[in-house]
Amino acid sequence: MKVLITGGAGYIGSVLTELLLVNNHNVTVIDSFMYNQISLLHVCNNKNFTLIDDNVMCYVNNKEFINGFDVIIPLAAIVGAPACDANKSLATEINFNQIKLIVNVLNKNQRLIMPNTNSQYGSSNNIITEESPFNPLSHYAITKCDAERYILNGSNGICLRLATAFGASPRMRTDLLVNDFVYRAVTDGFLILFESNFIRNYIHVRDIANTFLFCIENYEKMNNNVFNVGLSNANISKLELVNRIKKIIPELTVVETEFKQDMDKRNYIVSNEKLESHGWKAINSIEDGINELIKAYKMIIRHKNKNFTNL
Repeated sequence: MKVLITGGAGYIGSVLTELLLVNNHNVTVIDSFMYNQISLLHVCNNKNFTLIDDNVMCYVNNKEFINGFDVIIPLAAIVGAPACDANKSLATEINFNQIKLIVNVLNKNQRLIMPNTNSQYGSSNNIITEESPFNPLSHYAITKCDAERYILNGSNGICLRLATAFGASPRMRTDLLVNDFVYRAVTDGFLILFESNFIRNYIHVRDIANTFLFCIENYEKMNNNVFNVGLSNANISKLELVNRIKKIIPELTVVETEFKQDMDKRNYIVSNEKLESHGWKAINSIEDGINELIKAYKMIIRHKNKNFTNL
């Protein structure tokens, strides 16, 4: 199929682009390279890969351009609470208006698969399913909720509510929770932990990429629906996560404090049963991610950390 990925040079996109090319899809990426990343060098030799180095907003309201693709995957986004709070108008433009413009020109024969975040659930004492109410606690989560509603109102599209991502990627990010904890363990050997009892769900970046491919291949039976995407055995607290890291890096020193709070106060247990019932299954464990991150950071620590973060 002909696939358009906006933001395809990002953390997820640089993994997904390669996966789709390996599976014989024709992939066009639009990316402004705002983080000066060089994350798609490894696919430039593929004749089925096309790169547009530009602002995605110059293309998404062009009906003729958008209708030239079988699948649209809008990954371009301002990601995370701190990054969105730093420029709320830009976050709204990319995270919501981009989706709105795509939906407005989409035809019924095209496939739209959008990544959302399960941070929209906020904090809950109940097990979270796709039927649970939204409780967005950040501007980031609000923009993603609005985009999801717009897609579902159009009756053509799959929305994936992603757990907290982790793992190595050609466009590396150290500001994701697992990635950050392992980075600090490797570089400092020291970690200050707050809100240690807060629980999140996690998912490896390669399992996220595999989920998009799964949705392309099963679009008809999954269309006009939402799915939580996470490791069902990884609904764990921050402290449990740190203890898993300590098993692999036992010299890590951890100090707990109550004098700091997370900007995006997520605390919930998420059910991924709905997606699993369609035959999907995650492959990579938290431990797999920790071990690969340790290897990745041997290369990354040679460079300035600001090159590998959205903050």
